[in-house]
Amino acid sequence: MHQLRPELTSLLDCFATPAVLLEANRQVLAANQAYRKQFGDGKPLQGRLCNEILAAAGMGCEEAGNDCPLERCQLHSDAQHVVHMHGQRALRIDLFPIRNAEGKPRYFLELLQPVATRSGDAAGLVGHSPAMEELQRLLHRAAPSEIPILLLGESGTGKELAAAAIHQASAHAKGPFVVLDCSGLSETLFESELFGHEKGAFTGAQSRKIGLAEAANGGTLFLDEVGDIPLSLQVKLLRLLETGTFRRVGGVEPIQSQFRLISATHRDLEAMSREGTFRQDLYFRISGFPIVLPPLRERREDIPQLAKTLLHRLGFDRLQLSADAEALLLAHDFPGNVRELRNILQRAALLADDIWILPEHLPSNLQAKSTASAQPKAAAQAPTFSSLVPLAELEQRYLLWAREACAGDRRSLARALGVSERTLYRKLESLTEETSHVGSA
Repeated sequence: MHQLRPELTSLLDCFATPAVLLEANRQVLAANQAYRKQFGDGKPLQGRLCNEILAAAGMGCEEAGNDCPLERCQLHSDAQHVVHMHGQRALRIDLFPIRNAEGKPRYFLELLQPVATRSGDAAGLVGHSPAMEELQRLLHRAAPSEIPILLLGESGTGKELAAAAIHQASAHAKGPFVVLDCSGLSETLFESELFGHEKGAFTGAQSRKIGLAEAANGGTLFLDEVGDIPLSLQVKLLRLLETGTFRRVGGVEPIQSQFRLISATHRDLEAMSREGTFRQDLYFRISGFPIVLPPLRERREDIPQLAKTLLHRLGFDRLQLSADAEALLLAHDFPGNVRELRNILQRAALLADDIWILPEHLPSNLQAKSTASAQPKAAAQAPTFSSLVPLAELEQRYLLWAREACAGDRRSLARALGVSERTLYRKLESLTEETSHVGSA
C-alpha cells in the first residue's frame, strides 16, 4: 500500500457525503469522516477491502448481486455511476479514476450516498429477478433528479406503481401525486381535466373546476397512456411543460404550476412521431429518461413471490400455491402481465376450499396448455437400472432424461432440480462435451 501525500487524503473531508480513496485491488487508502460514520465499525479502515467494509455494514456488493463499479471503471477506464439495491435499501455510488502522468487510472475516488426509500416501494413493485433489480436501479437513479421520465411497457406491467415509487423517492415526495389517465378522453374532457375550467366556460360548467396540472403544483403529475392525447391538444401540453403556465378553459389569467413530470405509454411514441401522429417536440420533451418495464414472462422467477404478495393484498393470506398450480403459472406467458396474474389468483382464491390453490382452480386455458405440453414429455422415459452404476454416470443419465423431459425451459428445469441456472448450464455443457466425445470415438 502506497503512502499518500497529506493534501490528497485531506481532500476527502471536503465532501459532505461518504468518500473513500481506493487502490485497484479495492484496498482503502483513506476515508473521510462521513464514510467512517456511515460504514465504519470502530476499527481502522486503511488497508481493508472496501467490499468487506460495506458487507460488515449490511450493504455488501457481491452478496446482493450488484456489479462492482471499480471493476467496470478499470474495464472501461472512465467514471461509473451505479445504484446498488440491498433489499429495500438503495446505495448510490459514483466512482472516478485518478490518473497518473501517463493518463492511466492510479487511484479511485468513490462517493457513496444512501438513497431514501419508503415502504411504498415494497408495497408496489415486487421481485428480485435481474430484470426487476435493473428496473429498481434505474428508478432510484432517476428519482432524485428533475428529468422528465417516460415509462414504457406493455399493459399491466405496473407503470403507475413505478411512477409512484419515483415520486416517493424524489424531492417532491411531500407534494401530491396526481394521475391523469389520458386514454378514452375526448378533446374537451381532456382539456378540462388537465387545465380545469371557469364557471360557464361551456354547457354544464356550473362552477369553477381546478385542473390536475394545478392540483399537482409542488408534487408529481403522472400522465398515463400519454400516447392517446389528441394531437390538437399536444401543443397546449407542450406549452405547459415548457413555460410552467396555462389557462383554465374559459379563463384569461395565466396560472403557474411547478411539478415533476412522469409519463407512461404502451405505444411506440418514436414511431408515432415519425408518422406525424405524435408531436416530435413533445416526444423529446417527455422522454428525457426512458425506462422500460419488463413483461412478466421475462421475469418468471418473480411469479411465486408476486403471487404471495397479491394474495396478501387481496385478503387471502391463508392461501398458498400448490406445486402443480405454481408450475402452471410459471409456464404461462401472461399477455396481461401482473394484472392478469392478479385476476387469476382472485378467481382461484374464491374457488379454493382449503389452504391450497390447486390446478383445477386455475383457468381452463392454463390447464389445457399444461396437458398439451405434457404429451411430448411423456415419451421421455425415466432411466432404469439393473445393476449398480457410478454416481457420475447416474447423474449424466439422469440429466439426459431430465433435459429431454423439460426441453427448451432451462429455468424451470433448474428450479425443479434445485440448482442455479449457471450450475445447470455448466453441467449440461459438460454433458454435451462428453456425449460428443463418445460419439466421435
